Amino acid sequence: MINLDGLQPFAQGGNRRCFVHPNNSYRCLKVSLEQQSKKAKQSAPWYKKFRSEETFDDNLREQKAYNQRALIKDNPNRWKHLAKWYGMVETSIGPASETELIRDNQNNIATTLETYLFTYGKTDEIKIALDEFELWLRSSLVLTKNIIPHNIVIGYENEKIVLKIIDGLGSKSYLPLTQVSDFFARRYVERRIQLMQSRINWDLTGRKGDWK
Repeated sequence: MINLDGLQPFAQGGNRRCFVHPNNSYRCLKVSLEQQSKKAKQSAPWYKKFRSEETFDDNLREQKAYNQRALIKDNPNRWKHLAKWYGMVETSIGPASETELIRDNQNNIATTLETYLFTYGKTDEIKIALDEFELWLRSSLVLTKNIIPHNIVIGYENEKIVLKIIDGLGSKSYLPLTQVSDFFARRYVERRIQLMQSRINWDLTGRKGDWK
């Protein structure tokens, strides 16, 4: 049991709080907010309400996403642009998904791509990093939901920016074809890349209209 009593999260989203592991500053513990699954089910569209409450649990969905085909293959580059996952652990405030905590070249918790873009714009350095990230997506066929800049952080490797996914892993496709077929996985990944580019452009041009 990991004691998180009295500790403050370093980040919080709509469904989970993120804590630095008290015994390892390079690990992140993601704990669901109280009754998150129940509330998510209640606010879901009518056609999703027949699903069990467990299917709305972000930690369980993340666990499933990390067990996808692309990540259980013996591919040495599978973690190149993705925070590693260490499993589910028990904490004093509930179950947690334990992942790698990405840090920058000053050993601070890495900033998000969204924050970077709003601060510096689409720099040449970021353009190169995005190109490498997209190549990795195409070669690894790691399945993600829509790739939003606040779910990517700025990591570093030999003083060079390396983009890392920290959330949003998994497939939005209702049919399982993307999880069993490289052909459908490639089409799916290419669509995520197009949407990511559209979202970045939308962020940088005043967020007018529908980014999709």
